[in-house]
Amino acid sequence: MSEFLQAKQNDFHNALEFFRKEIGTLRTGRANTSVLDSVSVEAYGIMNPLNAVANIAISDARCILIAPWDKGVIKAIEKAIVEADLGLGVVNEGDKIRLTVPPLTEENRKELVKKLNEKMEKTRIILRGVRDAIKNAIEHAFEEKEISEDDKFRAMKELDEFSAKKNDELKDIRDRKEKDVMEI
Repeated sequence: MSEFLQAKQNDFHNALEFFRKEIGTLRTGRANTSVLDSVSVEAYGIMNPLNAVANIAISDARCILIAPWDKGVIKAIEKAIVEADLGLGVVNEGDKIRLTVPPLTEENRKELVKKLNEKMEKTRIILRGVRDAIKNAIEHAFEEKEISEDDKFRAMKELDEFSAKKNDELKDIRDRKEKDVMEI
């Protein structure tokens, strides 16, 4: 692997990890605790991530249970979840909160796939930017006579192959998530 590609390989990896994290928050028809990752609760005078003030568990395929460590913050947790507008049914049971995941309609599924494709396109743009930065570094090194023309073409070919592999990996991740979303 060329030194140009090695220097930026982590950027490709980070873009794909960011995409995985982003699509993890998309709601499928099944209970998934990652939909709550963006929820912050006002407790003890400051904003806290939900998982810092409560235990979050999946009780069955359509239910998430939230058990606060301090029962005094249960109202604040309920309020934060309602305000997050996640499309989940919220039931306060006194000592815990039960979230029910409603089944997705065909319209909801299509909208989620549309969001999924938008997130994928943003990630593709990031990958393209990293690829362009490496390409520019290779071109610059050639112009400065740091590498030969053969090394330049070898590095460019390697970069194109690596970029294609990462784009295929991105598409595979997207396809798996689309399958989850469209599954009834």
